[in-house]
Amino acid sequence: MDKLDIPASSSLEVKAVWQALAEAHRYLAELKGLCESLPNRAILLDTLAIQEAKDSSEIENIVTTHDELYAYDQASAASPAAKEVQNYVAALKVGFADVVNSGLIRMSTILRVQEEVEQNNAGFRKVPGTVLRNQTTGAVVYEPPQDAVLIEKLMTQLVEFIHADSEHDPLLRMAIAHHQFESIHPFYDGNGRTGRILNLLMLQREGLMDLPVLYLSRYITATKDQYYRLLQSTRETHDWIDWCVYIVKGVAITAKSEIRLIKNLRELMQTTKHRLRKDLPRIYSQELLNNLFRYPYTKIEFVEKDLGVSRITAAKHLEALVANGFVEKKKIGRKNFYINRPLFNLLTQISLNN
Repeated sequence: MDKLDIPASSSLEVKAVWQALAEAHRYLAELKGLCESLPNRAILLDTLAIQEAKDSSEIENIVTTHDELYAYDQASAASPAAKEVQNYVAALKVGFADVVNSGLIRMSTILRVQEEVEQNNAGFRKVPGTVLRNQTTGAVVYEPPQDAVLIEKLMTQLVEFIHADSEHDPLLRMAIAHHQFESIHPFYDGNGRTGRILNLLMLQREGLMDLPVLYLSRYITATKDQYYRLLQSTRETHDWIDWCVYIVKGVAITAKSEIRLIKNLRELMQTTKHRLRKDLPRIYSQELLNNLFRYPYTKIEFVEKDLGVSRITAAKHLEALVANGFVEKKKIGRKNFYINRPLFNLLTQISLNN
């Protein structure tokens, strides 16, 4: 690989690609509108980002539990896997803020995202020797570019392609860019997770989503063998149709899943709001409701900060919520957490099925 492999847009003008694009754009538009209708869209970024980070990390065999993630505390002895997943969340937010501020996905954006994912600043690969192996057999499947100068050159070309005013549909540009990023494999570690965050940032920059909440990692996890097979076959044959259809179909499937999720989330918030007003009118506030849906596992410190109340008042609010069945109290380590069980169930039982 001595230059970026970009297929001509005319080579992708086939029925299977058109059909996949039409469906994906339809559901993306519906999802974007649904997100805009929520009174507090930041809740989605906080709640869904953790699920995306968990799914994306599982592709790299970094497996953790929801308890570990939702009860994560930087000051506590969290598991290495939980820390890595939380690093992914931080990386996603760094990338999101950078694109919002500049309107661009710069080289520095990609480097900062990977730095957050891996918690180091090693930058692009400078030492040869990186190869991709079959996880089962250990056989070498693919050897990415080895020369440091070539890696930087290819990444420069990739950033230019991301911003190009080309004839490629934005979703096809995302699919092509993702494949090229994974084939360049520019970093020593964190390429997969950085590449999946880059997908979200491209959707955001193209205006297809205002928030980076179209999380493809669950789809990739569910179709992991197909994902890796198509990555490699596209490298070998330079036939991009199957790869592009696979990614664009994943966008449609994921968007439909998240439309159902957000509709259910909105309904659950409304139900909880009415119950809070009826059963606990003295402590009800929009800030309290937001807190319960921003943190599936909330705690005294979160309520204290979000509501601007004393620690004693925050503790009393949470105990009242426990007594009235809004949350469950659970001691994890040395801290008490208050679990919004319906929200937890909603977030952890997301299905890609129709």
